[in-house]
Amino acid sequence: MLDATKLCEAMGELEEDEIIEILEGVMAEGGAQASEAMEACQKGMDEVGNRFETGEYFVGDLIYAGQLMTQAVEILKPALVSGESGSAAKEKVVLCTVEGDLHDIGKNIVKAMMEAAGFEIIDLGIDVKPRVIIDAVKESGAKIVALSGVLTLALDSMKKTVDVFKEAGLREQVKFIVGGAPVNKDSGPDTGADAWASNPQQTVQICRGWV
Repeated sequence: MLDATKLCEAMGELEEDEIIEILEGVMAEGGAQASEAMEACQKGMDEVGNRFETGEYFVGDLIYAGQLMTQAVEILKPALVSGESGSAAKEKVVLCTVEGDLHDIGKNIVKAMMEAAGFEIIDLGIDVKPRVIIDAVKESGAKIVALSGVLTLALDSMKKTVDVFKEAGLREQVKFIVGGAPVNKDSGPDTGADAWASNPQQTVQICRGWV
């Protein structure tokens, strides 16, 4: 049985061995609590962020936490996307961290989850200008664009990206989904995107609904 509090604390403390032991236990029991485990890991990541802001953790700790989160996704994703892998028929998705933001931990986790669910991900990387995204959509024929960001300024970049697509006459050809630390029920709609997601599983679910 999953102890979500213990897992959350382990992630916050960056206890790799304990995290892996708990997650492998979840999978050994059939993976029914995989979603709860992922939520606990995400709460632990919030604690990591809090400790960074107070000066208890440093950049190296953030990078390590991102690596731990990626490991967690790798362990849990067979259960998180159970029965869905391949069913997206390799629908193409353009994914990136928006202009002005250099963070890629969240983006990389979403990429792993989306690929596990059968999507073909065109990863443009970080600090990506709207015109680059437009070119990628034209070249690939992708119908979904996923925009990630961690900084508050990412919200403006997300809105700018959607607006540039409108100006280019391409807005109706694609669905936009946005996510990341500054994105919530209030700020998400303000970007002009079709949807926003608070976690990787939700991103997969929304995009599958569009397919």
